[in-house]
Amino acid sequence: MRIEKHPVLEFSRGKTLNFTFNGIEMTGYEGETIAAALHAASVKVLGYSPYLHRPRGFYCAIGNCAQCNMVVNGEANVRTCVTLLKEGDIVETQKGMGEII
Repeated sequence: MRIEKHPVLEFSRGKTLNFTFNGIEMTGYEGETIAAALHAASVKVLGYSPYLHRPRGFYCAIGNCAQCNMVVNGEANVRTCVTLLKEGDIVETQKGMGEII
């Protein structure tokens, strides 16, 4: 879900970008974060807590809380709320605390 019309703010969309989330093809827009693109595509669970495996969603949106850590293009612990979406990104739900490669 995206805000299409607002009484005060104006939204300009960048070009459409294709990316993959857990093997599913999705689209987003240039200039938006990975988490925003996922949220707009109705993906509300971005990961799970490392110990109790409780679902985590979009929380602080400024990169402080690590609730949105995901694996992006093979790199673990990417904070998707502050990482801009790029064409062809491969985004995966992170299991646990992420592996260091």
